[in-house]
Amino acid sequence: MFFPSEWHQQAFVQLTWPHKNTDWSPVLADAISCFCDIACEVAKREPLLIVAQYPEEAKESLIQQGISLDNITIIQCPTNDTWARDHAFITCIDEQKRKVFLNDFQFNGWGLKFAANHDNQINKTTFSHIADYYKAQDIQTEYINHLDFVFEGGSIESDGEGTLLVTTSCLLSDNRNKTLSQQNIENLLKQYFNAGRVLWVHHSWLAGDDTDGHIDTVARFCSPTSIAYVKCENPADEHYEELQAMEKELLAFRTAEGQPYTLYPLPLPDPCFDEEGQRLPATHANFLIINGAVLVPTYHQAEKDQEAIAQLRKAFPDRMVIGIDCRVLILQHGSLHCSTMQYPNLVI
Repeated sequence: MFFPSEWHQQAFVQLTWPHKNTDWSPVLADAISCFCDIACEVAKREPLLIVAQYPEEAKESLIQQGISLDNITIIQCPTNDTWARDHAFITCIDEQKRKVFLNDFQFNGWGLKFAANHDNQINKTTFSHIADYYKAQDIQTEYINHLDFVFEGGSIESDGEGTLLVTTSCLLSDNRNKTLSQQNIENLLKQYFNAGRVLWVHHSWLAGDDTDGHIDTVARFCSPTSIAYVKCENPADEHYEELQAMEKELLAFRTAEGQPYTLYPLPLPDPCFDEEGQRLPATHANFLIINGAVLVPTYHQAEKDQEAIAQLRKAFPDRMVIGIDCRVLILQHGSLHCSTMQYPNLVI
């Protein structure tokens, strides 16, 4: 059993759809348009599962955008929000046994910051559909109950070969698993994901981030030997010292074979602000790897958007790299990767 990398062949991707009873309400039309853009690119390449409180409204939005529903399944479920990365299953696989392990962790609204009573129940609704999907391919599924452990998919990166990348700021935050030490948590991660190593990043802060420093906002595995990360080159920016310190950490990390990682710096976007003047956590590191492509959040900043896309084309030379305008997503302090969750396929 192992925890596959995101570039592993995928079975499908999950989205949790925005609706009028969420914090998206003031910008709902723009949010839905962005979700449609993501849905369109995913569904061209692999099946898409959409969880929606109002399925007919989601269906109508997709149709209005000219998106075929042939590769899309929509299921009804009450939801608080849209961040599938953090409430969906985290999946491990055993290719020899043709088995998928759906790990269900407790989602508590990023350390009790926001209501998560509905989102924490979504996996109970989606499990039977996911199990049926895999069963049709002669793949077994097993539900793994980890609801005694608070954990989010955005807080972990896997290289697919037994190395995990996480941040101390998130995993050691008081309102998640306060009674557990760093060593306790590392031991659990190794146990749950059959991992051999955990690389801890101690510097991961972005202004406006509600997650306490999810790894998927600042540093991402692109292969077992490479990492893309956010780089700040402006000494006047409030992130400069923190991101310089993170860069030094990444430079010091070694692969399982003892070699330095190849690093792909992604430019920190120019500051983006909400209507109250609060800085928003814009980041190009919040990209999603899917079958044949990488979807990259952009922020209507031509030079930096194109620089990020160019860097990711170097990191993923065998995939299309496609920009998705995610300015609306950061209004709710997340971005593209946060709003999605991939499920792996078996490749034997």
